[in-house]
Amino acid sequence: MKRTHLPLNALRVFDAAARHLSFTRAADELAVTPAAVGQQIRALEDHLGTVLFRRTSRGLELTGEGAAGLDALREGFLKFEESVQAMQAGQASDRYTIAAPREFYAQWLAPRLADFRKENPTIQIHVVEDEYADFTEANLDFAIRLVDGPGDLEGVALGEARKVIVARHDAPDDWIGWTAANLPDDVRPAIEVATAGQALSSAMAGLGRTVLPLMLAESALAKNELAAVEGPMDARRAYWLLAPLPQWRQKKVRALADWLTRADET
Repeated sequence: MKRTHLPLNALRVFDAAARHLSFTRAADELAVTPAAVGQQIRALEDHLGTVLFRRTSRGLELTGEGAAGLDALREGFLKFEESVQAMQAGQASDRYTIAAPREFYAQWLAPRLADFRKENPTIQIHVVEDEYADFTEANLDFAIRLVDGPGDLEGVALGEARKVIVARHDAPDDWIGWTAANLPDDVRPAIEVATAGQALSSAMAGLGRTVLPLMLAESALAKNELAAVEGPMDARRAYWLLAPLPQWRQKKVRALADWLTRADET
């Protein structure tokens, strides 16, 4: 069934004017001018085809038609408020759904989420492997992507855009290539893989050397599982924490984003 267009702003003005029986006091409540209140009331009367107020010697009065719709209108506004509260309930939710590359989750994100849960033991975390999953379909709070900027989304970089050439101490001089690796121009890789995570696994298996985002390689370097052959050096891409703008208005989203960016600074 086609819904009737509701002039919600004018109805809100009507509610305020009906409670105060004064355009001036209604204007004060709504932070507009009395003239704006009068304009909205006239527009609403034109829309409804009826008169809502009359002026008498005692001041402003509701007409019978205006009074007849007032209780239902106020009940409707209460329902609107309940609806908004229900939609905002997700902001207070303790459940996070995060999309992240598998190896980045294992090497960098998981330890920091563990620390976050120590401070917030009631939260639940659901991790989606495909960092390019649709936000709406996957009901994502965040996605972490290796990109050169946020693009159409809003986001924060989880660390500096830095890269490093790594290999195991006993690895051959063969190169491991992957999408967006940006290997030196004179290099022909002996092994081609699809992702930075697969390149990391290949290097840790001793298959050769590769270029990795520093954040992805940090843990392996710290444990001497890999050695830095060259670098770190500046890079074009970094790991970004991304979400559509409305997501960033949620307290839970801001809380985790603040934690992850602070954790990277310490």
